[in-house]
Amino acid sequence: MSTLALRTRPAWDLDRWVRDFFGPVTAEHWSTGAFTPAVEIVRDGDDALVRVELPGLDVEKDVNVEVDRGYLVVHGERRDERASDPAKDVRYIREVRYGSFRRSFKLPDHVTGQDIKAEYDAGVLTLRVAGAHKGAQAQRIAIETK
Repeated sequence: MSTLALRTRPAWDLDRWVRDFFGPVTAEHWSTGAFTPAVEIVRDGDDALVRVELPGLDVEKDVNVEVDRGYLVVHGERRDERASDPAKDVRYIREVRYGSFRRSFKLPDHVTGQDIKAEYDAGVLTLRVAGAHKGAQAQRIAIETK
């Protein structure tokens, strides 16, 4: 005897969105010293808030936010200003990571660039994706009996 299990999932699922984006992080990623800003995604009513930690960056010069082929993309670069002058570059501990970064998040089909607002305050870039959860609730289908 076989069992058939049906799982319903909204067209846009925040948990799936986060899992699809993050995926496995390998030790190789961390050993390269690449800069990857931390991200937090929370639900606020029908909206999704994406918070990206970017302390010390000049967001007007070094950060871009765009919608590209159905993805919300945040990319830019944390520059090491001291590296340009080797005489000043004497470091005893180096835990700060520099370099370019790119974070991308799959958007629901109905979300466009006009639905996204960006704000930067105290080192945190906050992106409000308006209506990201709109229509994400399960819908009951009536069963007709004869």
